[in-house]
Amino acid sequence: MSFELGKGRDGRIQALNVAIVGAPKARSNASPWPVFAGLAALGLIAGGALVGYFPRQAGIVSLLASLITFFAYADDKTRASRNTWRTPETTLHLLALCGGWPGALAAQHLLRHKNRKRAFQVTFWGTVSVNVGAMVLWQSVMAA
Repeated sequence: MSFELGKGRDGRIQALNVAIVGAPKARSNASPWPVFAGLAALGLIAGGALVGYFPRQAGIVSLLASLITFFAYADDKTRASRNTWRTPETTLHLLALCGGWPGALAAQHLLRHKNRKRAFQVTFWGTVSVNVGAMVLWQSVMAA
């Protein structure tokens, strides 16, 4: 067995990163579909912007916001494992709301971070709905 000694939030010593040496690693049953869905949505937004279906800025913003959001989730996951200052959930939601939801969706499932907390997921899917709704509204106004 291997572990690291560290301090918990209450200041008491505890074992961290506990592992049984030589034991097989747990297999992930996570579905790859959310990652593909996030990448496909990002591709559709960027592709739609390239052909003029959406504003070009929407494609650029979505790409940049998705990258920034993915790295924000990765940073928060690292900070969580080190038991240090965390990125506020409101910041992660704001990044998703600003067009980074495809990157957030990919990060949640690739990094297995923030994908089980129900309250977080409800707000996250609300940001996705607002983004998709804004794109549909923009397109319907422009088509009229």
